[in-house]
Amino acid sequence: MSMLTKVVIPVAGLGTRVLPASKAIPKEMLTVVDKPVIQHVVEEAVKAGFKEIILVTRNSKSAIEDHFDTHYELESELARKGKDKILAAVKDILPSDVSITSVRQGRPLGLGHAVLCAAPVVGQDDFAVMLPDMLIHNPHTDSSTDFKAMVDDYHQSGAAQIMVEAVPFEHVERYGVVDCAGKPLEAGQSQTIVGMVEKPPQSEAPSNQAIVGRYILPARVMELLKETQPGAGGEIQLTDALDQLIKEATIHAYSMTGKTYDCGNKLGYLQANLIFGLDHPETGTEFKAFLDGIV
Repeated sequence: MSMLTKVVIPVAGLGTRVLPASKAIPKEMLTVVDKPVIQHVVEEAVKAGFKEIILVTRNSKSAIEDHFDTHYELESELARKGKDKILAAVKDILPSDVSITSVRQGRPLGLGHAVLCAAPVVGQDDFAVMLPDMLIHNPHTDSSTDFKAMVDDYHQSGAAQIMVEAVPFEHVERYGVVDCAGKPLEAGQSQTIVGMVEKPPQSEAPSNQAIVGRYILPARVMELLKETQPGAGGEIQLTDALDQLIKEATIHAYSMTGKTYDCGNKLGYLQANLIFGLDHPETGTEFKAFLDGIV
């Protein structure tokens, strides 16, 4: 077990599920209320204690890097006009002790390949992976609660971690599902994973705990990914490497207490704006009144 400071966020996807919005704008830059989706995810990582953000990107995604960079002209103009609150929101996107590094994924060869592209930066350290489409909402609590709980379990147990969410059994065929040998897994709890099944029929699903895009992994995964052959869709799948990892190391499933919203599709994106808009201190009260008036 090593120091856990690095998180890999693959942002090289084309965003086909939200076209035409993502034709010229990276899907990760679509806003949920007043922040791009990628900022919500990076803030979640920072609140969980991560200091090194590694973006796996491609050409035409420079807007993501620009968003986290200094915008001298904008900041100077806001300061000149005395708009201190807005200035703080622009300047303080990243704490001074957090860095962002970008690496390129030349071709779209799967999530496993995207993670492997970060290997030179990750080195021999254990690391996290966060999918930028998935936003986590924890009502009335810090939005980092679930991810921080995974980090805590990693430090206590030394086990790799996969975040899961309970879904209706009739929907399990839409997800990758973990097998915890039939042991009950309540929200906020962890169990050892003995296997994973991708999109199983309801009658064959080992559980209703679906993988939701947050991982804490040992450095060994990079070596396994180098040996992983193309799988589903002709792509290098992270799940295939994790199947190998199960044979030699312990992996825990952490069942989240909050709820995920998949901003990579139109419905999930609308739902996220609704939920986060109701929680936002500037919009919540009036937005609720508006919704009450139309429901």
